[in-house]
Amino acid sequence: MSLNKDGIMIILSSPSGAGKTTLTKLLSSTRDFEISISHTTRKPRINEVDGKDYYFVNNDKFQELIKQEEFLEYAKVFNNYYGSSKTPIIEKLKKGKNVLFDIDWQGTEQIKRKKLEFKSITFFVLPPSKETLYKRLTNRDMKDKLIVEERMKEFKKDLLHWKEYDYVVINDNLETCFKEISNLIDSATNNSSNKYDKNLIAEHVKKLTS
Repeated sequence: MSLNKDGIMIILSSPSGAGKTTLTKLLSSTRDFEISISHTTRKPRINEVDGKDYYFVNNDKFQELIKQEEFLEYAKVFNNYYGSSKTPIIEKLKKGKNVLFDIDWQGTEQIKRKKLEFKSITFFVLPPSKETLYKRLTNRDMKDKLIVEERMKEFKKDLLHWKEYDYVVINDNLETCFKEISNLIDSATNNSSNKYDKNLIAEHVKKLTS
Protein backbone atom coordinates (compact mmCIF):
# COMPACT_ATOMS: atom_id res chain seq x y z
CA MET A 1 0.00 0.00 0.00
CA SER A 2 0.97 3.63 -0.32
CA LEU A 3 2.46 5.51 2.61
CA ASN A 4 -0.84 7.05 3.68
CA LYS A 5 -2.43 3.57 3.91
CA ASP A 6 -4.75 4.17 0.99
CA GLY A 7 -5.47 1.24 -1.28
CA ILE A 8 -3.61 0.71 -4.52
CA MET A 9 -4.95 0.48 -8.07
CA ILE A 10 -3.91 -2.65 -9.95
CA ILE A 11 -4.68 -2.39 -13.65
CA LEU A 12 -4.77 -5.34 -16.04
CA SER A 13 -5.05 -4.73 -19.78
CA SER A 14 -4.64 -7.04 -22.74
CA PRO A 15 -5.71 -7.63 -26.32
CA SER A 16 -9.09 -9.34 -26.47
CA GLY A 17 -8.72 -13.03 -25.61
CA ALA A 18 -5.35 -12.83 -23.85
CA GLY A 19 -6.89 -13.61 -20.46
CA LYS A 20 -7.01 -10.42 -18.38
CA THR A 21 -10.56 -11.03 -17.13
CA THR A 22 -9.77 -14.57 -15.94
CA LEU A 23 -6.59 -13.32 -14.24
CA THR A 24 -8.49 -10.45 -12.61
CA LYS A 25 -11.06 -12.86 -11.14
CA LEU A 26 -8.29 -15.19 -9.93
CA LEU A 27 -6.47 -12.32 -8.21
CA SER A 28 -9.69 -11.16 -6.57
CA SER A 29 -10.58 -14.62 -5.28
CA THR A 30 -7.15 -15.38 -3.81
CA ARG A 31 -5.91 -11.96 -2.68
CA ASP A 32 -7.43 -9.04 -0.81
CA PHE A 33 -8.34 -7.18 -4.01
CA GLU A 34 -11.73 -5.87 -5.05
CA ILE A 35 -12.70 -5.78 -8.72
CA SER A 36 -13.95 -2.52 -10.17
CA ILE A 37 -17.14 -3.58 -11.94
CA SER A 38 -17.45 -1.71 -15.22
CA HIS A 39 -20.57 -0.46 -16.96
CA THR A 40 -20.91 -1.66 -20.54
CA THR A 41 -23.34 -1.33 -23.43
CA ARG A 42 -22.48 -4.75 -24.87
CA LYS A 43 -24.79 -7.72 -24.45
CA PRO A 44 -23.98 -10.26 -21.69
CA ARG A 45 -22.10 -13.39 -22.72
CA ILE A 46 -23.20 -16.82 -21.56
CA ASN A 47 -22.97 -17.12 -17.74
CA GLU A 48 -22.28 -13.38 -17.22
CA VAL A 49 -24.32 -11.83 -14.41
CA ASP A 50 -25.45 -8.20 -14.23
CA GLY A 51 -23.88 -6.46 -11.23
CA LYS A 52 -21.23 -9.15 -10.84
CA ASP A 53 -19.37 -9.27 -14.16
CA TYR A 54 -20.58 -5.92 -15.51
CA TYR A 55 -23.37 -3.43 -15.12
CA PHE A 56 -25.14 -3.91 -18.43
CA VAL A 57 -26.82 -0.70 -19.60
CA ASN A 58 -28.12 0.69 -22.87
CA ASN A 59 -26.35 3.39 -24.85
CA ASP A 60 -28.63 6.21 -23.63
CA LYS A 61 -27.90 5.38 -19.98
CA PHE A 62 -24.17 5.22 -20.65
CA GLN A 63 -24.20 8.62 -22.39
CA GLU A 64 -26.11 10.04 -19.43
CA LEU A 65 -23.42 8.76 -17.04
CA ILE A 66 -20.72 10.36 -19.23
CA LYS A 67 -22.50 13.73 -19.04
CA GLN A 68 -22.74 13.39 -15.26
CA GLU A 69 -18.96 12.71 -15.17
CA GLU A 70 -19.57 9.45 -13.35
CA PHE A 71 -16.66 7.60 -14.93
CA LEU A 72 -13.05 7.48 -13.83
CA GLU A 73 -12.36 6.22 -17.34
CA TYR A 74 -14.39 5.02 -20.29
CA ALA A 75 -13.71 3.83 -23.82
CA LYS A 76 -15.43 2.52 -26.90
CA VAL A 77 -14.18 -0.94 -27.84
CA PHE A 78 -15.60 -2.97 -30.74
CA ASN A 79 -18.61 -0.63 -31.00
CA ASN A 80 -19.48 -0.97 -27.31
CA TYR A 81 -18.76 1.37 -24.42
CA TYR A 82 -17.03 0.37 -21.17
CA GLY A 83 -16.55 2.59 -18.14
CA SER A 84 -15.36 2.49 -14.49
CA SER A 85 -17.56 4.27 -11.96
CA LYS A 86 -15.58 6.95 -10.14
CA THR A 87 -17.30 7.33 -6.75
CA PRO A 88 -17.25 3.69 -5.47
CA ILE A 89 -13.63 3.26 -6.61
CA ILE A 90 -12.38 6.37 -4.80
CA GLU A 91 -14.33 5.40 -1.66
CA LYS A 92 -12.77 1.92 -1.62
CA LEU A 93 -9.25 3.28 -2.14
CA LYS A 94 -9.66 5.79 0.68
CA LYS A 95 -10.74 2.96 2.98
CA GLY A 96 -7.46 1.17 2.22
CA LYS A 97 -8.95 -1.40 -0.14
CA ASN A 98 -6.95 -2.45 -3.19
CA VAL A 99 -8.93 -2.18 -6.43
CA LEU A 100 -8.43 -4.30 -9.56
CA PHE A 101 -9.23 -2.88 -12.98
CA ASP A 102 -9.98 -5.03 -16.04
CA ILE A 103 -9.72 -2.29 -18.70
CA ASP A 104 -8.04 -1.62 -22.05
CA TRP A 105 -5.15 0.72 -22.86
CA GLN A 106 -7.49 3.66 -23.50
CA GLY A 107 -8.88 3.47 -19.97
CA THR A 108 -5.42 3.03 -18.49
CA GLU A 109 -4.25 6.14 -20.31
CA GLN A 110 -7.18 8.16 -18.95
CA ILE A 111 -6.52 7.08 -15.36
CA LYS A 112 -2.83 7.99 -15.70
CA ARG A 113 -3.73 11.44 -17.02
CA LYS A 114 -5.89 12.11 -13.97
CA LYS A 115 -2.78 11.81 -11.76
CA LEU A 116 -4.73 10.48 -8.78
CA GLU A 117 -3.13 10.46 -5.32
CA PHE A 118 -3.28 6.66 -5.17
CA LYS A 119 -0.45 4.28 -6.07
CA SER A 120 -1.03 2.24 -9.23
CA ILE A 121 0.61 -0.85 -10.75
CA THR A 122 -0.18 -1.55 -14.40
CA PHE A 123 0.06 -4.87 -16.24
CA PHE A 124 -0.29 -5.69 -19.92
CA VAL A 125 -1.13 -9.34 -20.60
CA LEU A 126 0.06 -10.99 -23.82
CA PRO A 127 -0.77 -14.38 -25.37
CA PRO A 128 2.07 -16.87 -26.01
CA SER A 129 1.41 -16.68 -29.76
CA LYS A 130 -1.01 -15.35 -32.37
CA GLU A 131 -2.14 -18.92 -33.04
CA THR A 132 -3.04 -19.47 -29.38
CA LEU A 133 -4.93 -16.17 -29.28
CA TYR A 134 -6.92 -17.13 -32.37
CA LYS A 135 -7.88 -20.47 -30.79
CA ARG A 136 -8.94 -18.78 -27.55
CA LEU A 137 -11.12 -16.30 -29.41
CA THR A 138 -12.66 -19.04 -31.55
CA ASN A 139 -13.37 -21.25 -28.51
CA ARG A 140 -15.05 -18.41 -26.65
CA ASP A 141 -18.75 -17.75 -27.31
CA MET A 142 -17.78 -16.05 -30.58
CA LYS A 143 -18.51 -18.49 -33.37
CA ASP A 144 -18.76 -15.62 -35.83
CA LYS A 145 -15.50 -15.68 -37.81
CA LEU A 146 -15.90 -12.02 -38.72
CA ILE A 147 -15.83 -11.05 -35.03
CA VAL A 148 -12.72 -13.16 -34.44
CA GLU A 149 -10.96 -11.61 -37.45
CA GLU A 150 -11.88 -8.14 -36.23
CA ARG A 151 -10.31 -8.86 -32.86
CA MET A 152 -7.16 -10.25 -34.48
CA LYS A 153 -6.78 -7.01 -36.46
CA GLU A 154 -7.25 -4.97 -33.30
CA PHE A 155 -4.65 -7.16 -31.58
CA LYS A 156 -1.89 -5.63 -33.72
CA LYS A 157 -2.95 -2.11 -32.69
CA ASP A 158 -3.22 -3.03 -29.00
CA LEU A 159 0.31 -4.44 -29.04
CA LEU A 160 1.72 -0.98 -29.75
CA HIS A 161 0.86 0.10 -26.21
CA TRP A 162 2.86 -2.50 -24.26
CA LYS A 163 5.63 -0.03 -23.36
CA GLU A 164 3.14 2.17 -21.52
CA TYR A 165 2.74 -0.39 -18.73
CA ASP A 166 4.85 -1.06 -15.64
CA TYR A 167 4.95 -4.78 -16.40
CA VAL A 168 4.10 -7.04 -19.32
CA VAL A 169 3.36 -10.72 -18.68
CA ILE A 170 2.85 -13.66 -21.04
CA ASN A 171 -0.21 -15.78 -20.32
CA ASP A 172 0.94 -19.17 -21.57
CA ASN A 173 -0.10 -20.99 -18.40
CA LEU A 174 -2.77 -19.38 -16.22
CA GLU A 175 -1.33 -20.47 -12.85
CA THR A 176 2.21 -19.44 -13.80
CA CYS A 177 1.04 -16.06 -15.09
CA PHE A 178 -1.02 -15.49 -11.95
CA LYS A 179 1.98 -16.24 -9.73
CA GLU A 180 4.15 -13.89 -11.76
CA ILE A 181 1.66 -11.04 -11.41
CA SER A 182 1.29 -11.71 -7.67
CA ASN A 183 5.06 -11.65 -7.18
CA LEU A 184 5.42 -8.43 -9.16
CA ILE A 185 2.66 -6.79 -7.11
CA ASP A 186 4.43 -7.82 -3.91
CA SER A 187 7.80 -6.52 -5.11
CA ALA A 188 6.26 -3.21 -6.21
CA THR A 189 4.42 -2.66 -2.92
CA ASN A 190 7.40 -3.72 -0.80
CA ASN A 191 9.96 -1.90 -2.96
CA SER A 192 11.91 -5.15 -3.32
CA SER A 193 13.74 -6.54 -6.35
CA ASN A 194 12.17 -8.85 -8.92
CA LYS A 195 13.21 -10.89 -11.97
CA TYR A 196 11.25 -8.87 -14.52
CA ASP A 197 13.07 -8.92 -17.88
CA LYS A 198 11.88 -6.21 -20.27
CA ASN A 199 14.26 -7.41 -23.01
CA LEU A 200 12.58 -10.81 -22.96
CA ILE A 201 9.21 -9.13 -23.40
CA ALA A 202 10.51 -6.99 -26.26
CA GLU A 203 11.66 -10.16 -28.05
CA HIS A 204 8.26 -11.77 -27.53
CA VAL A 205 6.48 -8.70 -28.94
CA LYS A 206 8.70 -8.95 -32.03
CA LYS A 207 7.55 -12.54 -32.57
CA LEU A 208 3.91 -11.53 -32.18
CA THR A 209 4.25 -8.76 -34.74
CA SER A 210 6.26 -10.72 -37.31
